[in-house]
Amino acid sequence: MDFSKKYDISVYLTEEQLNKRIAEIGAQITEKYRGQSVYLICILKGSIFFTTELAKRIDLPMTMDFMSVSSYGSGTESSGDVKIKKDLEHSIEGENVIIIEDIIDSGNTLSRLSKLLAKRNPKSLTICTLLDKPERRVVDDVNVDYVGFVIPDKFVVGYGLDYDQRFRNLPYIGFVEGEIK
Repeated sequence: MDFSKKYDISVYLTEEQLNKRIAEIGAQITEKYRGQSVYLICILKGSIFFTTELAKRIDLPMTMDFMSVSSYGSGTESSGDVKIKKDLEHSIEGENVIIIEDIIDSGNTLSRLSKLLAKRNPKSLTICTLLDKPERRVVDDVNVDYVGFVIPDKFVVGYGLDYDQRFRNLPYIGFVEGEIK
């Protein structure tokens, strides 16, 4: 089924564009941490597609863990209320931690999460996001080390990003142009 026609979703970033940029980020991380290991923290659920593709392109020993953090609920606007639903299973003390996020807009989620994780004494703590919406930033203490794409202030779905748990499986990232029912 072609979701883009049925639900008025226009393709913004193709699967090919995503793969190319993810490979570039993987090479940058590999170079920066050469001779070391990294600890990837995938922020569920939206980052799972990006994290798995990125992990395949990092040529280093790694550990991967998952956190579930929410600030959206079922709407298209961040509520500003950040909830940690699933925490890490292992210690990150002394690790080169890379937080993998699908999208950063207000920055509220990553601001809180970065502070929480920094208290756990990692060797280093960096942030990697597939998409960045700097126009939406309401906090200024989020330093993003790796950015896939800077995008305009429009609601996007696909490649792990959802609207009320739908459209994650689109192999591209698209703008929602109309109302979704």
